[in-house]
Amino acid sequence: MAKLVRDLMHTGLITCKPNATMGQVAVLLNQHHVHALIVTDRDGRANGIISDFDLMAGEWLSSDSESLAAMRKLTASDLMTQPVNTVEANIPLTEAVNLLSEKGVSRLLVTDNEKPVGIISLSDFVSSIASAIKPKRDTVGDVMSDAILVCRGKTPVASAARAMTSAGWRSVLVVDAKGKILGVVSGHDLLRFVKEGVDEKLVVRNVMHPALTIDLHSSLREAADLMIQNHHHRLVVVDKDDPDAFPLGVISSFDIVAEMAQPDSVWQKTS
Repeated sequence: MAKLVRDLMHTGLITCKPNATMGQVAVLLNQHHVHALIVTDRDGRANGIISDFDLMAGEWLSSDSESLAAMRKLTASDLMTQPVNTVEANIPLTEAVNLLSEKGVSRLLVTDNEKPVGIISLSDFVSSIASAIKPKRDTVGDVMSDAILVCRGKTPVASAARAMTSAGWRSVLVVDAKGKILGVVSGHDLLRFVKEGVDEKLVVRNVMHPALTIDLHSSLREAADLMIQNHHHRLVVVDKDDPDAFPLGVISSFDIVAEMAQPDSVWQKTS
């Protein structure tokens, strides 16, 4: 059975009023971790859409105090895109894909009998592609995260802490100019600065600890054993045949627990 827009959309709308300032829009986007807001009138009708790109354009155009003052007076109604591109909740996903492509937009307002009920975006389609294929979960390479939060050794500790907070990661990998691993900075490395305070000149090279690595083709059992033996929650994944190359990813204790939670895992079988 063909999937419909309602099967993939995000229900509910994050909105702002037409008179919201750029600063207020930025706060809402950040709080809700979304890329766009629907601009609604006093009756809740969608008048337009304002995205993070609209704000970035305003930021770059504010090159001096005069232009900044002018930009700060602008509201969501001044920057929003009109009209809002919509799609009905009950149409096939393939039609929504066609609409996104034809209009060259990143998201559509989903309506049900012309009443706004949610949003469907490019991110939703990307997520559906990722979930459509059942991954193998036998080796480190099958479950690792390909995304890595990295910084250079000269990065200030405060900047690394902000990056970890923003990304939701508990550690950051420290590399040199060629991507060679120098070490890792974790939340535990930063705990002492809660009491002591952070010198703005202190860099991560001075607080990092050695990185623990594992080969891409190692088994999950080997990864778990290495974590337990060394009291580490994550390992840096490398190719043993090219150990000085940029790291391939990270595997954490959470990745292994997620495997144990899979319905077809041996841990979920009753007999």
